[in-house]
Amino acid sequence: MDLREQRGMELAATRIIKKKKGVWLVPSQSGNDKYEVNIRAEISTCTCLDHETRGVKCKHIYAATFVMRRETNSDGSTTITESLTVIQERRTYPQNWSAYNEAQTHEQDKFQVLLADLCSGLVTTPPKTGRPRLPLSDAVFSIVFKVYSTVSQRRFVSDLREAHNRGFIAKVPHFNSISNYLENPDLTPVLRTLITQSSLPLKSIETDFAADSSGFSTSRFTRWFDIKYGTVKQKQDWVKCHLMCGVKTNIVTAVEIHDQFASDMKLLPALVDATAQNFQIAEIAADKGYASRKNATAIANVGAVPFIAFKSDAIGNGGGTWTKMFHYFQFRRTEFMAHYHKRSNVESTFSMMKRKFGDSLRSKTDVAMVNETLCKILCHNLVVLIHETHELGIDPVFWSDAA
Repeated sequence: MDLREQRGMELAATRIIKKKKGVWLVPSQSGNDKYEVNIRAEISTCTCLDHETRGVKCKHIYAATFVMRRETNSDGSTTITESLTVIQERRTYPQNWSAYNEAQTHEQDKFQVLLADLCSGLVTTPPKTGRPRLPLSDAVFSIVFKVYSTVSQRRFVSDLREAHNRGFIAKVPHFNSISNYLENPDLTPVLRTLITQSSLPLKSIETDFAADSSGFSTSRFTRWFDIKYGTVKQKQDWVKCHLMCGVKTNIVTAVEIHDQFASDMKLLPALVDATAQNFQIAEIAADKGYASRKNATAIANVGAVPFIAFKSDAIGNGGGTWTKMFHYFQFRRTEFMAHYHKRSNVESTFSMMKRKFGDSLRSKTDVAMVNETLCKILCHNLVVLIHETHELGIDPVFWSDAA
């Protein structure tokens, strides 16, 4: 696309162009003048100086051509008339049942192996006084494996004994200790680091990413007295998980956990920056809840292309990445939507996580709820790695980039 065509697209997107007596009236981009454009099958003409003196196809002709392709029907619908007809072959994605069955039948054994390998990179700082603490690797292994099992703490002790016999942990902790570990705020950054480490084996595979948020319900309820109806009402509290994942394997690369009223839009730059630290990003898709100039710029700053849905009242002014994205959406909508619909993979990621590890949290304190949610995400990442070891033949190696 040359410069005149690009400016014509901008005119068609931001100015009112009407047809009167068989001639298109195109406003000037820099002033109040209007130019008469006559679109013909052989040679189109325009009254602007650029066309009359140089005889080139000016931006006004391009703008009128773009608008002409958009015909408004009597029912208010819009028809896009394309000059080319493209026939696309429907792509199918067959399931590799052999790899899937192999991954499923060996998942729990391999989960413990990968989790123990991942936790082996954690360093325990011995206390200066008091009783020796459980090694950090054992504490993290226990709480993550507990979330993976989805059973109660008392019933889970049998699994911990088996893990101890296999050499994955040095000591079997008391079942009440698992809750105490979850309530430790020092484990939150540790779990975030482990989520990042668990995603790195797929850094050469994932280049396209998607962002979204979803809630996990808690066991806490908010109660209030409704004056109008004279009754006591209650609603369940929940935490909001914001994450970014790769669209090919559904691996989670960045996560933010906040309260139920946290804004999606404001948290996208943090997810983008965290992912860009370890992955080469080509494009990022997100729904209209993330549509803002700041987010479009944040994605462009890491060398990626944003594909974010626009709200109905959005306009393409302001320049920069936002305007380019808006023009792409307006005039190449089929291509834009093909990239945008990769966003459905992040919904699949949440669905996988909730169906396997539950959509509710058992913890009661704020810190424990955050840590439990991070454990669910870490469990999901390890399950993804197990599947990809059979599907793609990868051999996950953790802490390879550690200093």
